[in-house]
Amino acid sequence: MQNFILRPWRLSDAPSLARYANDPDVSANLRDAFPYPYALSDAESYIRGCIAKEETQLCRAIVIDGEAVGSVGAFPKTDICRRTAELGDWLAKPFWGRGIMTAAVGQICREAFARFDIVRIEAAINARNTGSRRVVEKNGFTLEGILRQSVWKRGELLDACMYSLLREEVRT
Repeated sequence: MQNFILRPWRLSDAPSLARYANDPDVSANLRDAFPYPYALSDAESYIRGCIAKEETQLCRAIVIDGEAVGSVGAFPKTDICRRTAELGDWLAKPFWGRGIMTAAVGQICREAFARFDIVRIEAAINARNTGSRRVVEKNGFTLEGILRQSVWKRGELLDACMYSLLREEVRT
């Protein structure tokens, strides 16, 4: 596995974020809020949002050789779901398949359980995204069910897999 660090986002990360995020294969499995093409202004806006919400969410840059090449975060929900956080992550294509995201997700989950009053982290993943499904499974997440035809992405209706990790299941 390649060495990486997780750290808070900095505005100086915007150029590398824009470069690595501007990939149709990266955006294919993410929400439409993650634009493609991905411009420098998108990167700056995303980073500003992460910095502004640092007290209420955990969003980290995945940094390799000084460049931001992805993002991982735990985003606590509100109201009756306030003891649950949602996992969100992406990694630049040149770094896929190297164990980086598996390690980053494990790290962010441990930090989220330590920082927030949550008992559960959940991840809704495109059923076809076998790489992301393996990442959460390797971190002890349980497949709770298939949300049939729940995602509309690029003109196609897709299934999503709902995974969860409970506080007592987190790996140290």
